[in-house]
Amino acid sequence: MTRLSVNVNKIATLRNARGGGLPDVVKAAVKIQEFGAHGITVHPRPDARHITYDDVRALRPVVHTEFNVEGYPSRDFMDLVLEVKPDQVTLVPDPPDALTSNAGWDTVRHAAHLQEVVLELRQAGMRVSLFLETAPRLADAAAAIGADRIELYTEPFAKAFPDPRAVVPFAAAAKHAHAQGLGINAGHDLSALNLTTFAHAVPHLAEVSIGHALIADALYDGLENTVKRYLDCLKPLI
Repeated sequence: MTRLSVNVNKIATLRNARGGGLPDVVKAAVKIQEFGAHGITVHPRPDARHITYDDVRALRPVVHTEFNVEGYPSRDFMDLVLEVKPDQVTLVPDPPDALTSNAGWDTVRHAAHLQEVVLELRQAGMRVSLFLETAPRLADAAAAIGADRIELYTEPFAKAFPDPRAVVPFAAAAKHAHAQGLGINAGHDLSALNLTTFAHAVPHLAEVSIGHALIADALYDGLENTVKRYLDCLKPLI
C-alpha cells in the first residue's frame, strides 16, 4: 500500500492568521498519526508564513511514523535538517517568495549543487528525495546525483483530471525512475477526488504527501474521517 504523509502546513497557516497557539500543530500531528497516517510532512519557508523552524523542532519528538521535511536547500534550511534529522528531506526549487511549489528541479542544470547537498544529507543518515517533473532525463540525473527518491510534481495531473490521459506521463515516469533505482513519491494538488486514480495507475508509488486538500476536507468531515478517507483511496484494488 502506498503510504500517506499528511502535510500540516495549512494548520500552521490558520494558527498564524490569529497568532497564539491555536490550532496546535503538534497536537494535530499526534492525532493524524493516531488516525492512521504513515507520516507527517512540513515545508518551512524563509518568511515563516506557516510552519516555522521552531515548529519543525517541536514536531521531531512526537512524529513516530515518518517525518518528511521539504524545502529549498539554503544554508539555514540545511542547518535545520542536520539538527533535527528527519527521516526524509525533500528538496524543492522554490524561490523565497514562492506562494507554493510550482515546478520541479532541473536536475541536469543544477546537478553539481544538488550532488553536494544530497551527499551532505545522506552522510548524516537522511533519505533524500528530489521534487521533479516527468521528463526521463530528470530522473536519470537524479539517480546520478545520488538521490534516494524523487517526488513527482502532480499539479499537471490534477489540473487535467479526469482526462484519462492525465496520468499516463506520471506512470511512465515512475516506471522509468524505478528502473534507475529510485523510489517514487508524489505530491501537489492530489485530493480525494483524484487520488485513487493516480495511486492505482502509477507503479512503484511509495508515498504521497497531501496537505491543502486534506486539511480543507477536514473542515467539513473532521480530521479523523478525512485521514481515513484518504487512506481508503490508497488501498490496493482487489
